[in-house]
Amino acid sequence: MHLVLELVEAFWPLFTAVLGTVAALLATGHVILYKRDSRAAVAWVGLIWLAPFVGVILYVLLGINRVRRRVVGRRGHESAHVEPLDEVLCSVAELAEMLPADARDLVEMAQLGEALTELPLLHGNRVEPLFDGDEAYPAMLAAIEQAHHSITLIVYIFDNDNVGRRFLDALAGAVSRSVDVRVLIDAVGVRYSVPPITAKLRERGVRVELFMSGLLTWRTPYLNLRNHRKVMVVDGLVGFTGGMNIRQAHVLRDRPAYPTMDVHFRVRGPVVQQLQATFVEDWSFTTGELLEGERWFPSHQLRVGAVVARAIPDGPDQHMDRMTMAFQGAVAAARNSVRIMTPYFLPERALISALNTCALRGVTVDIVLPQENNLKMVAWASMAQMWQILEWGCRVWMSAPPFEHSKLMVVDRTLSLIGSSNWDPRSLRLNFELGVECYDRELARKLEARIEQRIAGADRLTKEEVDARPLPVKLRDGIIRLAAPYL
Repeated sequence: MHLVLELVEAFWPLFTAVLGTVAALLATGHVILYKRDSRAAVAWVGLIWLAPFVGVILYVLLGINRVRRRVVGRRGHESAHVEPLDEVLCSVAELAEMLPADARDLVEMAQLGEALTELPLLHGNRVEPLFDGDEAYPAMLAAIEQAHHSITLIVYIFDNDNVGRRFLDALAGAVSRSVDVRVLIDAVGVRYSVPPITAKLRERGVRVELFMSGLLTWRTPYLNLRNHRKVMVVDGLVGFTGGMNIRQAHVLRDRPAYPTMDVHFRVRGPVVQQLQATFVEDWSFTTGELLEGERWFPSHQLRVGAVVARAIPDGPDQHMDRMTMAFQGAVAAARNSVRIMTPYFLPERALISALNTCALRGVTVDIVLPQENNLKMVAWASMAQMWQILEWGCRVWMSAPPFEHSKLMVVDRTLSLIGSSNWDPRSLRLNFELGVECYDRELARKLEARIEQRIAGADRLTKEEVDARPLPVKLRDGIIRLAAPYL
């Protein structure tokens, strides 16, 4: 035993060096093979070699997209759950005939959406904006109370507060009426409340699961990848989606400590099946249970409105980069105006170039951001690259409080891209998100009215203001920007 200890003492530096070198070589090989962004690849390789062991551990925890590996053979496609609805399919040619003359180039976006999602555009939808929790929550609670067969709900944050408990009571009431209820909450988002609401949901008989809940990183790397979708579907016929979580801060009439403005949407019509299919994929991935049949996907789908729509699921699996390309496609198709409202704005170089090119073509590009952000570091990082947005003619507006959490994009007063995606790397590369592509002038008009309202009380940011920041502030912002993908 003494001899063994002497050998270990004599050779442990060599053993450690060999182990560290092998680990660094393996990690470097993985970076070279799988990292799409050359800048990120160089950064990871530098960290791996300059910080022995620590760099490898950080790469294993944060740099490897395990979801894409894990879903092989387990995750299907949304179209597998949706019955063909020939009577409501909208071809690109039909859309071209429906679009106003000054927005006809948007057919290019429709072609892109079809290629990205392999989901069809559907006629006959009604998409109603619901402003703030004051409008959205009563509509959602009423739908729950009127449910007959099924309720599915996926949300990032479900707070254990007054609003959360109202939803708890409504969902438990549905269970008592023999309605099948499934609730999926992100495992990080659920921790915004202490204690989390999951125990109360289970006590009341509500079936609730957590997305990416494991503590072992090789099983579920929840530290890095989150489900940021917000979707509720009742009886397979009425859907709700957008950017709103379930929390007291969204009910402005109650004067919360940190008021948060947002826009959610009530959706009726055939596209609700695509929203439901997105939930079913996430639920099946998490639990192994497949939801199918009339209870979840009723075959009787009527035209109830004039909106042509399609869901755009996005995430760090087979859906990687869909919303990024949808944003790029919408900007490229614009001929008159692009209106963007987002709380977190850290676009990567490709999106910055798309916005600048759009402005240089003479298209009016307005970007509305919150003057006071709830995530200070995101705001700092955003300011570090703002000069790139402003130098070619894009207009940036800093809206006054309350904090605006809405995620809206309106193009040529006709196309609305709504959903849960922010314009930042975390949302566009690491989170599971859901967007909805909507073609309808009336819906676009309502959303533009909201954007105009916020611009009216906003300050326009200039490049001179950005350049005039003190050097210490510029350095702070630039350093924080280096961590943009993980903010």
